[in-house]
Amino acid sequence: MAQNVEVKAKIDSIDTFIKKASQLSNQESETISQEDIFFNCSNGRLKLRMIDEKKGQLIAYERPDSSGPKISSYKIYETPAPHVLKETLTKSCGILGIVKKTRYFFLIGRTRVHIDQVDGLGAYFELEVVLSADENEESGVHEAEALMEKFGIDERQLVKGAYLDLLLSQSSEAV
Repeated sequence: MAQNVEVKAKIDSIDTFIKKASQLSNQESETISQEDIFFNCSNGRLKLRMIDEKKGQLIAYERPDSSGPKISSYKIYETPAPHVLKETLTKSCGILGIVKKTRYFFLIGRTRVHIDQVDGLGAYFELEVVLSADENEESGVHEAEALMEKFGIDERQLVKGAYLDLLLSQSSEAV
């Protein structure tokens, strides 16, 4: 499985982060509307990212639900028939939840920077430092921490878990 070092943080406003990411990456953002459908599974997480009618990604991943830089192992399967895959997985596994977001994507070196406006949650900042097959976690953590400092992210902003976890905890608190 491929690996990256991830960081997720709650932010007040996306505008400042988009401006900073544009400066650091020397490019404008790619803006993407995403719908991630999470399915029940026994190991890690399984989600189908609906990109459009003829493109989707089935993503299986495992990562600890801790704040700060953490290793994530993942496998991505590109599909030209996301609706067929959604129907099949819904019937066999059941849907755990759905996350909808507008993502502003940047690439800073090998690090994927996501500035997300998540429906029902607000604004978030994510880093994914992509590791090579023979690379240790420490170099990715060091790179993530350096970028966190450039963006002014502090420990109080760091988030545990996935967006789905946050949405599910909100709905359980409302009951």
